Amino acid sequence: MSGKPVPPRPGRGATAARLAEILRVDHAGELAAVAIYRGQRTVMGEALGHPRILGQLAEMEAQEAVHLARFDHLLTEHRVRPTALTPLWRLAGFALGAGTALMGEKAAHACTDAVETVIEEHYADQVAELAERQPELAAELAKFRDEELSHRDLAVDEGAREAPGYTLLSAVIRAGCRTAIKISEKI
Repeated sequence: MSGKPVPPRPGRGATAARLAEILRVDHAGELAAVAIYRGQRTVMGEALGHPRILGQLAEMEAQEAVHLARFDHLLTEHRVRPTALTPLWRLAGFALGAGTALMGEKAAHACTDAVETVIEEHYADQVAELAERQPELAAELAKFRDEELSHRDLAVDEGAREAPGYTLLSAVIRAGCRTAIKISEKI
């Protein structure tokens, strides 16, 4: 992720095509985030003694649901189709959330740390790209980015980086997120 503004693509319709990619991938990401937190809450809710993390997960899921609703609206407004992989991302997100929750609270937080680190970079690049061409959307994405950062910071404060196998777990999740971003822009 470069962090440098991306100049508009040349050619007729190129700006609209790039906006479609941005909206499609961001919608997919927020849909997966909701599914991750839902998977984590499902597992943690089945276990006794997790009221603190359940509250945290519910709050983060609620923020992600607001982001998702906004992207639902933007897709409709701009006549952009969601990714064809929506069912896969929903299932993969839930499985990732449930799987990391089964590994324990710190692993669930490590998942949040890894995902939100990638998403923060992703949103930062988009904000830089859109700042001049679409400042209102850039401001909205910056707000979402700040909320994602607060999720990551909470996860770190709760011991995400103390999870067993954190380095490998985090690397795998970050690589998966980056791959899903590239695929969701196009498909």
